[in-house]
Amino acid sequence: MSSTTAAAIPKRIEQPLLAVDFVRRSADYILSQQLESGCIPWFSGHHADPWDHVEAAMGLSIAGEYSAAEKAYTWLASEQLEDGSWWAAYKNGVVDNRERRESNFVAYVATGVWHHFLITGDRVFLNGFWPMVEKALDFVEALQSEYGDVQWAVDGQGAPMSDALITGCSSIYKSFECGILMARALNKPKPRWNIARSKLGRALREMPERFDRTWESKARFSMDWFYPVLTGVFKGADAKARLLGKWDEFVVAGLGCRCVNDEPWVTVAESCELVMALTAVGEMAKAEELYRGLHRWQDEDGGYWTGYVYRDDAIWPEEKTTWTVGAMLLAADALAGLTPASSLFTRVALLDATQDTESLDHFHELELSGSQR
Repeated sequence: MSSTTAAAIPKRIEQPLLAVDFVRRSADYILSQQLESGCIPWFSGHHADPWDHVEAAMGLSIAGEYSAAEKAYTWLASEQLEDGSWWAAYKNGVVDNRERRESNFVAYVATGVWHHFLITGDRVFLNGFWPMVEKALDFVEALQSEYGDVQWAVDGQGAPMSDALITGCSSIYKSFECGILMARALNKPKPRWNIARSKLGRALREMPERFDRTWESKARFSMDWFYPVLTGVFKGADAKARLLGKWDEFVVAGLGCRCVNDEPWVTVAESCELVMALTAVGEMAKAEELYRGLHRWQDEDGGYWTGYVYRDDAIWPEEKTTWTVGAMLLAADALAGLTPASSLFTRVALLDATQDTESLDHFHELELSGSQR
């Protein structure tokens, strides 16, 4: 895993937590890659997928680019299939991958729409995109087993592709939280989602045998390590112990978080997500130190290189992905409180259904005191 590149490898220097122009430059890069349709590909000429498209759109919301973010969600709504799902990839205005439709890709739209609402307070927006979110989460719920795990995808004909993945299911757990809060805010309760989320959380915490049953284990991937913390599956002391337990396995001092534990490759997006997980458990010194070191990977156009192979002193791949920039903005918000949505990935706003079926206590603590358009 290596590459030769003409790009200069930036040296390790002390960086501020956020540069003065960081948010503007980052948003401008995403905007430069967004298509007229509203679709946000990985980068110009590449495909888009529903999950990474939403990640980039959330970055636009943080930067105050509300119209561009809403255009991104409008594009998603236009491509949604009748059953509530999306294909795995799109390119140049057409479907680029009809082999499958992935459950965590489909669910993530709930997180994005709720995130935009938390920032803008725009109930017209929230109500307008409710049908898209409802259909998407209903599609995902239908893929849940009796044990609580959610199948990772359906194939081109709509048949479930049996197996559940820890990272994907953890992301779905957060998306159910956002969908439930959205439903309550609109007085359109979805009690089945409460039960689905509760069952999924229990499976992730107590039934490891339900995951990676037909795939090779994903334990080598750092996301399987920190995503259950990032999305609130594990909280408090259990969450902190989980992160600290594999710290030396996945974190390279002075560089960032490895994508996998058996390759000399650190990636910016995974490092940002780990920053948010660390913030959630109160490890602020680690979070800030890790985040400060990531600014070296920003290019002159505002984009961030996806990763770095430290064995070869080489940027790899030679790509500046929009979702990496989105992750940088989300982590910045979590650390610096830039928007009312800053705590979305660092606080759990909903207990499991077995503990809480009606309470909105934490929901009312969210920063929604701004004007409601």
